[in-house]
Amino acid sequence: MTGPDCSARRKKLIRLLKTADVDALLVTGETNVRYLTGFTGDSSWLYVSSGATVLISDARYTTQIAQECPGLDVHIRGVGQSMTAAAAGVMRSDGADRPGVEGDHLSVSQHRALENQCSPTPLTVTRQLTESLRVIKDRFEIGEIRRAIRQAERAIGVIRAAMRPEQTETEIRYALEASLRDFGAAGPAFEPIVGVGPTAALPHAHAGVRRVSESPLLLIDWGAATCTGYRSDLSRVFVTGKATQRMRRVWDTVLRAQKAAIDRIRPGAVCRDVDEAARGIIRDAGYGKRFGHALGHGIGLDIHEAVRLGPQSDEVLRPGMIVTVEPGIYVENQFGIRIEDDVLVTRDGCQVLTSVPREFDEAVLDFLA
Repeated sequence: MTGPDCSARRKKLIRLLKTADVDALLVTGETNVRYLTGFTGDSSWLYVSSGATVLISDARYTTQIAQECPGLDVHIRGVGQSMTAAAAGVMRSDGADRPGVEGDHLSVSQHRALENQCSPTPLTVTRQLTESLRVIKDRFEIGEIRRAIRQAERAIGVIRAAMRPEQTETEIRYALEASLRDFGAAGPAFEPIVGVGPTAALPHAHAGVRRVSESPLLLIDWGAATCTGYRSDLSRVFVTGKATQRMRRVWDTVLRAQKAAIDRIRPGAVCRDVDEAARGIIRDAGYGKRFGHALGHGIGLDIHEAVRLGPQSDEVLRPGMIVTVEPGIYVENQFGIRIEDDVLVTRDGCQVLTSVPREFDEAVLDFLA
């Protein structure tokens, strides 16, 4: 498997620094460091300028960095030396006039320590520079997200086939996590949400002790994380008993809303307009107050990345973005229905990357036959 071209990513970042009026950047976000270097460890920062690229870490990772990041300059801080002191030393050695730091990934105390240690050179707080590069997935990333989707879909197939009325939410969650690993995933992309009936009415519920037999509907929100760190994110509802007419109507509304939103996804589409395509259908059906979250979000090395498909988002979709589309209706203390797929923005439209069936009749479990 060919790995990511981290050198090309760093070159793009260097070109981007001018937009933030800085000539260097101290990258402190763990995922951003991984994106720019391929390093999978933690507790490490990256300094990037036109004249220097230095990974700042500690002796625990000396060998690992040599294996994962060959050719990259490395500064291993001494025992007892703080990360800010080590970073400040690297920054002073490079001598950049306008160094920047990541405002979203640096604590107040770390920022103050760096300012004191870099004085009199001022530090500029930047926002979302590396993240703006991560929004557009390259060929490697798209391939890895496809892999994560395949792992997730194969795992849910096993769980569905083996599901029984006496199983609890927690038992299903743990079986799903094991199945993901059986199909090559490093693990789940996040803690799977497994919700029977009233639990499914909580958009970010934790699996508990309710049994499948306690409600006609079971919601599962799950994803896989590949060994390279890329993630998938899907949601499906399974019919485990005799569903009411209201449940069927809500299901049909959610599915119509999702299809309408996907139809709007193309280069140049404004994210809030995509959100409204789904939200309007749910609102017109009388459930507007029961859809209380954004329509979707980007995925990649993190499970929630830019962009955001939400009512306040002015962002414009571009080819190479991968977003979730996940409308939901939640009826408190009764049930919730959310249907979620991962969608790639292409040059002339979009491609739904996920393939688990979405229709009500396709979601009826075999033990009901």
